[in-house]
Amino acid sequence: MGDFNHPDICWRDNTAERKQSRKFLECVDDNLLLQVIEEPTRRGAMLDLILTNKEGLVGDVKLKGSLGCSDHRMVEFKILRAARRVRSKLTTLDFRRADFGLFRDLLGRIP
Repeated sequence: MGDFNHPDICWRDNTAERKQSRKFLECVDDNLLLQVIEEPTRRGAMLDLILTNKEGLVGDVKLKGSLGCSDHRMVEFKILRAARRVRSKLTTLDFRRADFGLFRDLLGRIP
């Protein structure tokens, strides 16, 4: 959770205009993270994000008014317990089962 300050990112399309924002999107994707905020949090931009590694772990996300002099909206959310599991649509790799010797051998054959 935090203010990541990438106003040019379109989370719906997973695109960005600036190189730095594209690198941030790539990092989020490489680490199999999901962004769960769906509405702008500051002046029409989605700057404040909640990133999670499990679908269904964060829920009841609500944007509230600003706190004090801040021009960001407050984000309220719940971290859900395991009892309320949602089956993830993400496929993850089990690297403990990988044959790295074979992998090295195959890579060594590439000219």
